[in-house]
Amino acid sequence: MFTSFSTALSALNATSTAIDVVGNNLANLNSPGFKTSQVAFRDLVTQSLGAGLGETQVGFGTGQPLTIRQFTQGAIQTSSGLLDAAIQGDGFFVLQNSAGNTLYTRAGNFQADKDGNLLTDTGDRVQGWTTLDPATGAVNTNGPIGNIIVPVGSLRPPTATTAMTVDLNLNSAATADSTSLKTVPLTVIDSLGGSHILTLVFQKTGANQWSYNVTIPGEDVTGGTPGTPFDTGATGTLTFDTNGKLTDPAAGNPIAITVAGLADGATDLNVSWGLYNTDGSARITQFAQPSASSASSQNGKTAGQLVRVGLADGGGILAGYSNGDQVVVGQVALANVRNPDTLIASGNNCFQLSARTATPSVGVPGTGGRGTIVGGSIEASTVDIAREFTNLIVYQRGYEANSKVVQTSDQLSQDTINLIR
Repeated sequence: MFTSFSTALSALNATSTAIDVVGNNLANLNSPGFKTSQVAFRDLVTQSLGAGLGETQVGFGTGQPLTIRQFTQGAIQTSSGLLDAAIQGDGFFVLQNSAGNTLYTRAGNFQADKDGNLLTDTGDRVQGWTTLDPATGAVNTNGPIGNIIVPVGSLRPPTATTAMTVDLNLNSAATADSTSLKTVPLTVIDSLGGSHILTLVFQKTGANQWSYNVTIPGEDVTGGTPGTPFDTGATGTLTFDTNGKLTDPAAGNPIAITVAGLADGATDLNVSWGLYNTDGSARITQFAQPSASSASSQNGKTAGQLVRVGLADGGGILAGYSNGDQVVVGQVALANVRNPDTLIASGNNCFQLSARTATPSVGVPGTGGRGTIVGGSIEASTVDIAREFTNLIVYQRGYEANSKVVQTSDQLSQDTINLIR
């Protein structure tokens, strides 16, 4: 009879722990990347009464319950943070705290400090790769991971124009005189990032033949006259067949345009004017329609100021510049842990390894069993509020029931003592 006291007290203690776990789950209902914990109860060794053959077995109650963290996938929610990220599948972000210890987390609400370090909201440094391959310009993920540093206020150098194209139709019904004149302006970039307007001048000179000439404003070159177009020397004749298709210059013979002595001191412009598409079709045609250009392109870019840094799908750190360039400057690493339920929660949505945890495998997202990274998103907590409230009611009833056992045992003890009075 008197063992019922300790039995009921063990149940009260275990149920109290279970209620603490439920309370912690509910407290982290809105914590990004939080994984809910479940309580596992277990009985204590039993005693055999009577002949010792097990006919009557009475247990000693319940032991300290085990808490098992459930690493199930949380809902992926779109966020407004440019550096936010969520893991779809298995894996953990790798962090390094101020003491140099390695931590792991599923919470991807990241931000950059004034020096460009990619941090969690509690100041831990996100780990990955930022070394660029000098040959390809891609992030080298073959080396060891380290702190991710995003560019801050950097300026991207300009790229001089080396190739250009113009899609154009010249009117086959035009008269071979000055009334057929057609001009097409196109902006190109020099080595210093300066812009120059090349003007392509076309005029019909005969049946199926047009002359072309390329000029640049006189003030853009040292030998020019301000306000007067300067002839670059790129001139010649375009010849079409009876079907309006360009035949001369032939495919594979782009027109070379050279502009020497730029007034801003930049390197001489050397531009290749491509007249054909990659499939061999001509970009310039001659049909009985008004002369008009439909498209143009050139591969030069002005100097670009960094305007934004974001975390893209796949975990790449993407830097966007004012000239339209988007460059991957870093890669976030993921760690795969075979038995994540053995990790120890260390606070701030982080985990650390225990003696029973398998060695994490660190690598690029989407490889080696690691999940993928979704940019601009956050993984929500896996706490199910309905289930937690249900557990809370069950544990409350269990606590009340075992309290009744203590009261009953106490009453029986008083009755037994009163027998000798």
